[in-house]
Amino acid sequence: MVKLVLLRHGQSVANQQNTYTGWTDVPLTAKGRRQAAEAGNQLAALHIPYTDVHTSILQRAIVTADIVMEEIDQLWLPLHKSWRLNERHYGALRGMNKDYSRELFGKAQVAKWRRGYTDIPPLLTKTESDRRYAQLPASILTRGESLAMAWQRVAPYYEDQVVPHLRRGENQLIVAHGSTLRALIKYLDHISDADVDKVEVGNGVPIVYTLDDQLHVVMKKML
Repeated sequence: MVKLVLLRHGQSVANQQNTYTGWTDVPLTAKGRRQAAEAGNQLAALHIPYTDVHTSILQRAIVTADIVMEEIDQLWLPLHKSWRLNERHYGALRGMNKDYSRELFGKAQVAKWRRGYTDIPPLLTKTESDRRYAQLPASILTRGESLAMAWQRVAPYYEDQVVPHLRRGENQLIVAHGSTLRALIKYLDHISDADVDKVEVGNGVPIVYTLDDQLHVVMKKML
């Protein structure tokens, strides 16, 4: 048996302000740091020895991972950062207050954009450059993504960078974002496209999977 632990970052400034974030790089709030520390304390009590930690290249996830690693006394672990674990890109909704978006577009449409699998939010008029992506192919820059599109970039990372460790019996910790973790949970739990809208991932709530030798889910526990 091997453990795979998923954790959404603690509360960010955008979470606090109820705005869409996506690839925008925003910091944790003081509450978010406390949530990360509490998640670390909960995981420390399980005494799981990890070999690797995986996160995005956005600070709210990176800082959460650092805090957790300190709380579990495993700061020495390799921390792998990848754009593939970034939050879903919310396109032209980015920075908009979520309540205002419901007034502007209607509750039903916003629900599809936020929780549906194939629904694509309004796109940016053009892609935006950022130094952190400068060494990567320009094709990775997007004007907006559905959850299905986000999964298309998360899946190769999971299969190539996480699965080989799991097959060797090495416990793995992934600290990422609500939407990208929803996509991974959909995959692990065999959830249909229609039912993924029911999947919620709270800030700072560890999800502990126990997997068998074939990486089938034997047990799932939310702390």
